[in-house]
Amino acid sequence: MHFVVTGGAGFVGSHLVKLLVEEGHKITVIDNLHKGKKENLASVINKIEFQKIDIRDYESMKKVLKNIDGVFHQAALTVVQDSFSRPEEYFDVNVCGTENIFKLANENKFKVVYASSSSVYGHKLETPIAEDVERNPINPYGKTKLETEHLVEKYSKLNAEIIGLRYFNVFGIGQTPDYAGVITKFLDRIRIGKAPIIFGNGLQIRDFIHVEDVAKANLLAMESNSSNLIVNIGTGNAISILELANMMINTSGLKIEPIFAEALEGDIEKSHADISQARKHFNWEPKIELQDWLTEILKK
Repeated sequence: MHFVVTGGAGFVGSHLVKLLVEEGHKITVIDNLHKGKKENLASVINKIEFQKIDIRDYESMKKVLKNIDGVFHQAALTVVQDSFSRPEEYFDVNVCGTENIFKLANENKFKVVYASSSSVYGHKLETPIAEDVERNPINPYGKTKLETEHLVEKYSKLNAEIIGLRYFNVFGIGQTPDYAGVITKFLDRIRIGKAPIIFGNGLQIRDFIHVEDVAKANLLAMESNSSNLIVNIGTGNAISILELANMMINTSGLKIEPIFAEALEGDIEKSHADISQARKHFNWEPKIELQDWLTEILKK
């Protein structure tokens, strides 16, 4: 089948492209290379078509998004703290750019699986978090993702086939060390013998999901008979940031203690997924354990 992956040179996108190539699909990657890098696709670059396009460019998108079987929409601006200083740009890329894809999906009758975010939930006292709880994002990034979910409702009524995946905290090789990549940030310091820096008291809980499990969830969502739904993609397991730091320190064998710094603006306290809907609709199950991955990475 012929699939398009937007943001395909980015972290999640590049892992997804490699999986799709392995599965024998024809792939076109769309990326403006603002954050993504072609080097992320080095192992498959001769097996795919690459188009340097900004998803906000409707006419260019229209030329590519025809005679295809589906779009995996990963392109977005994603750094929570950055979104406070650039809210208009975040809206333009994440909402207007996404609407271009949904509009073309409706016109040209292809299915879309796209990246939403657990940021849509905001602060939640009760965990794990199911999809039907109230959505109340506390930062501009989360608000843009909530707007895309409203677009799903709008275009689903027009019979467009769309599935949204609310990613929790994705980790893995190739991630840039922005705060969403707290594991990557901790790794970068531990590898040079420095203590990880924790923003806040470290009691924030997170649900860390490996990027390869996220890529597989995208593929299974596309292959499923489901559409017009939005589901959580996490592990269903929670760990605090302090526990994570200590786990990584212990695994490394270093004799250091975490450093604490001022909490970050827009940082939520609890993020822990109920993944029963992903299991039900896609027969998907996360495979990669955080501790196993850390042991492999830190023992190298």
